[in-house]
Amino acid sequence: MSASRKTTSAKRLGLGILSTLASSMLAMPATSYADVGSDVAQAFKDGKANVAFRYRYENVDQDNFSKDANASTLRSRISFQTAAWQDLSLMLELDDIRSLGDESYNSTRNGNTDRPNVLDPVATDLNVAALKYMGIANAEIIVGRQKIARGNERFVGPVGWRQNEQTYDAGSINYKFSDKLQAYYAYVRQVNRIHGPDNGTPPADFNGNTHLADLSYTFSPAAKLTAYGYFLDFDEALASSSQTLGLRLAGDIKLNEQFGIPYAAEWATQDDYADNPNNYSADYYLAEAGVRWQKVTAKLSYEVLEGDTVANHQFQTPLATLHAFQGWADQFLSTPTGGIEDTFLTVDFPVLGANIKLRYDDYQSETGSVDYGNELGIWATLPIGTNYSLAVKYAAFDADNEAPTYFDTDKFWVMFSANF
Repeated sequence: MSASRKTTSAKRLGLGILSTLASSMLAMPATSYADVGSDVAQAFKDGKANVAFRYRYENVDQDNFSKDANASTLRSRISFQTAAWQDLSLMLELDDIRSLGDESYNSTRNGNTDRPNVLDPVATDLNVAALKYMGIANAEIIVGRQKIARGNERFVGPVGWRQNEQTYDAGSINYKFSDKLQAYYAYVRQVNRIHGPDNGTPPADFNGNTHLADLSYTFSPAAKLTAYGYFLDFDEALASSSQTLGLRLAGDIKLNEQFGIPYAAEWATQDDYADNPNNYSADYYLAEAGVRWQKVTAKLSYEVLEGDTVANHQFQTPLATLHAFQGWADQFLSTPTGGIEDTFLTVDFPVLGANIKLRYDDYQSETGSVDYGNELGIWATLPIGTNYSLAVKYAAFDADNEAPTYFDTDKFWVMFSANF
């Protein structure tokens, strides 16, 4: 990010926080100003701090590269939230990502283009700097740099898998009309992407006027209905500006104390929006059903993102936590021109205190009859006490000969986390 863009972003963020703070102070009785200093100091003293470390080794063996990617990175994070003062709370979070040893991978910022991508650039980034206002019953209002995760993060998320998370310079409100009915809205001025904070290709930020809204009603644990509208306006990526309207029904039907049926059904339609030079319309479908027996869950899912073979006419989800979808080898971070049909099976079960997740995906084009390939993944997570955890993960993508733009890819991770 250039110095001028960093300054502009900081000014916008600061003005939003100062505006909220000033509004709260103007509402105060004049006699209370003498106590402001001590009250604010006490709010900081009573605040909560958290320190976390996440070390990760990631290896990528991809057939179209003669060299592997080997990324050994450490993320150090400090978070702090003050106690409430005048129904306001200040939230701060700072991340530092370092490479332990040589950067033998392409972070998209280090110039190592002779190796596969591992999107963890070395950087220090301000993740969160926001004010949370809790003075309205059943409402939570946040102004400033924040994390936003909507639903299962298929459309909007913080990309928590990567070392540098995706954050949003935004104003948001989450309002609970009742225990069952809940509404959310956010206006986003800037998306701070995982590639930053230094500018480059892909862009570190998406600036524009983005609106995120959803409304959910929980009938019971067996049925939650969510309607959503996401209106993405990006100055740096006009072809990714889109409007998406959708419905999702999901739940877990409990048959008895041992058995249940988790399921989900979703549909969304997407069109060009704002200054997108393309004129297109594409749909999204998801059908998912499974069986849960005690602590074992197996689910079969079918997900479709439409495409008509014309560039930039595909259903895209540029703000999603993409690693969680269409396999862990990250071969489909953008939808192919012919769209994609992903039929996948997941199985979760515990073994000796660890949680094991197995995944198998079969990928086909939505338009035409191209076989992109298939993928097998395994992920084991082991909690160690209350402060530590260890994870090992592997994904193998086997590209089909019909898809010459995709290549056999193996990815392997070892990750150790500590939270205090």
